[in-house]
Amino acid sequence: MRVLIPSALHSYTGGARAEADGETLAEVLADLDRHHPGIRFRMIDEQNRIRRHIRFFSENIQIRDLDHTLPAAGELIIVQALSGG
Repeated sequence: MRVLIPSALHSYTGGARAEADGETLAEVLADLDRHHPGIRFRMIDEQNRIRRHIRFFSENIQIRDLDHTLPAAGELIIVQALSGG
């Protein structure tokens, strides 16, 4: 599966695109973390919940559950909100 990475996380992947395997969002993120250590923690907190500033989209649908099944040949888009003061 192709994964589109937000610019704030490019330091982990070296660019805007990465590849990861898995049937669910959780599996894809685990595989992404195997290839790019530390990236999962930037998106998933210690309670295994999606961080509030992260959004995942696949097939034009926002994914809110780590157990959501993803299409094998699909694309996962990760969006990170900007904040500041």
